[in-house]
Amino acid sequence: MTSHPRLIRDNETLRRDYHRLIAGDRVLTRVRLAPGEEYLLWDLVDRGIQLFPPARAQALSRSKVMQAAVFTPFMLPHTLAIHDLHGLHRAVTRYHAAGIDQVVTKLDRANAGMGVLLWNSVEEVLNQATLGTLHPPFVLQPFRPEGRDIRVVILGDYREAYLRHNAAGFRHNLHCGGHSEPWTLSRSQLELCRRTMERGRFPYAHLDLFLLPEQAYLGEINLRGGLRGAQISPEEYRRRLEQILADSNPA
Repeated sequence: MTSHPRLIRDNETLRRDYHRLIAGDRVLTRVRLAPGEEYLLWDLVDRGIQLFPPARAQALSRSKVMQAAVFTPFMLPHTLAIHDLHGLHRAVTRYHAAGIDQVVTKLDRANAGMGVLLWNSVEEVLNQATLGTLHPPFVLQPFRPEGRDIRVVILGDYREAYLRHNAAGFRHNLHCGGHSEPWTLSRSQLELCRRTMERGRFPYAHLDLFLLPEQAYLGEINLRGGLRGAQISPEEYRRRLEQILADSNPA
């Protein structure tokens, strides 16, 4: 007979016993989901099953569009989550009124800089979406070429940051030709990280900050990310992550 509350540590066990889980059981791993299966996170939480990392953080990690909607106060002004052509038409009017020309779109689930697209005007985005070349949902935001890209890794009491820069293009991601150098976070930048993690219920995170002369903004956040450019070793990273997981289940 299975004792309760149960502790699920891997996705294989979760899938096998999914319909037998009851309120109070715990899932201590990121839930592996196929595209469109995000409803499983809602179902688990609604049934009283406890997730770590929390379901909100897991859902946010999977969707740039959800991030643009939830983290609006922390992001570059006029960053919008576009779900359909009606929303895009409203965004075009807003961007024209604000005098915004060049824009960037981010495809919802593309990583490593592969889904970041630069457009000469928001009208180009509208044209391609109307013709069916660019499919919502996606993130729309102004293009600010003077911005700097800072990657921040936070694991419990461990914290490091590094600047990512690409002199040959606007994509600063290290997979796209950029290089890195250590960066010291200011108090306000660290506070932005803290507030973002609290809002999204992230117990640990990889954050991308977008630095402009006037202030720093959130670019993206994820539970996991590549360590290229980071000083922490993969072994130390795994050790610290395992400790965070262990601390989340003190019993």
